[in-house]
Amino acid sequence: MGTLAPAGADAVTESGPPSSSGGVAVGSNEPADVQSAWWSWAAGSPSGRNPVEDTTGEFCAVDQPSDLWSLAGTFGESVTRNCDIPAGRTLVAPAVNQRGPEEDCEAFKETATGTLTLDGKEVTLKRWSPMPITITGVPGNPASDEGSVRAYGCGLWSVLPPLPPGPHKVEIRGTSGDFHTSATYNLTVAP
Repeated sequence: MGTLAPAGADAVTESGPPSSSGGVAVGSNEPADVQSAWWSWAAGSPSGRNPVEDTTGEFCAVDQPSDLWSLAGTFGESVTRNCDIPAGRTLVAPAVNQRGPEEDCEAFKETATGTLTLDGKEVTLKRWSPMPITITGVPGNPASDEGSVRAYGCGLWSVLPPLPPGPHKVEIRGTSGDFHTSATYNLTVAP
């Protein structure tokens, strides 16, 4: 599973923690903690109201953590989502990501390319190598097994500081191997 976006490699940096200026409070700013939080969010809702399957933005606020706001690509489709978000939230978004055995993550990462643009400007992505993560999934979720799952996470990630109030557009595009994803978010940040 992944969220992908076609991109130029020059917009990607090698692994490292996200900037602490965004105020991510998922236990730490370490990539493994950020990925564990994102994957647990993606696996925290069953199919039918899952934010990764969402085609309109209807479920973008479902089960969001109180300290950040997660955005997602798709399971291989192209979607446009409209989403109202509270002010003061750090945004976490993979352009393309994977979880599973370390060797699967390594193979996925080798062909992963992606872009994330914010209001028309490309954002530098972090290329996070496979690292151990823990995912907590609910029954019937499409992103992971149920319960507490230990896996390796990897991908191209963005951690953005809170956006100013008003409208914003985030475009996520990605590929890895034969997988392609495209998600456009029309965000409205509350004043």
